Amino acid sequence: MTEQKQHLRTIRSFVMRAGRTTLGQERALTEIWPIFGLTVADGLIDFEQIFGREAETVLEIGFGMGDSLISMAKAAPQQNFIGIEVHRPGVGRLLSRIGEENLSNIRVYSEDAIDVLANCIPDGELHALQLFFPDPWHKKKHHKRRIVQADFAQVIKLKLAVGGSFHMATDWQNYAEYMMEVMEAAPGFRNIAGSGIFSPQPQWRPVTKFQRRGEKLGHGVWDLIYQRDA
Repeated sequence: MTEQKQHLRTIRSFVMRAGRTTLGQERALTEIWPIFGLTVADGLIDFEQIFGREAETVLEIGFGMGDSLISMAKAAPQQNFIGIEVHRPGVGRLLSRIGEENLSNIRVYSEDAIDVLANCIPDGELHALQLFFPDPWHKKKHHKRRIVQADFAQVIKLKLAVGGSFHMATDWQNYAEYMMEVMEAAPGFRNIAGSGIFSPQPQWRPVTKFQRRGEKLGHGVWDLIYQRDA
């Protein structure tokens, strides 16, 4: 096993945070999860089967409390969305919002994204993969925990359709520069803004809670969008 592959298997890019789940979230986890929830144990999925239609499918890793994912799903009903989040309160809140908004174009995993990508997502079929405001692991000794690594980029390429996009956003300049360094070196990707250039925030990407918090702290925001071109 290579060192990079071992990284994806043994070093987690997240920490399980303690959080209180509200009664509404618990109700959603009980009543709505059986309809919209997916597990790694389900194995490889068929997008057309789980959504009941053929449509472009977008996957988001780490949707937090789900507000931006809900906004995107409402704004693009013609697309399918799959969200991955390990924190139970966020999953419960997203499910609750799905019920409130009567949405049918979202499915949810509450699992490690690395496991979901490896075992559940078919190769070459994602229209886009989104990674918005992941943990920056800003201390140098923790950079190995950052989810964006060379091997991870190749996993993403494998899952994207040719022409599909990998869209990242962060409010940590060091992480933005690090992600760009990784992606500029990743074979099979093209920076849609031009080599070494950050993308402007697209109008369709909602402003997230983490973005607002970062901006209040005086942080900038950097978007990077790479298209699979081979």
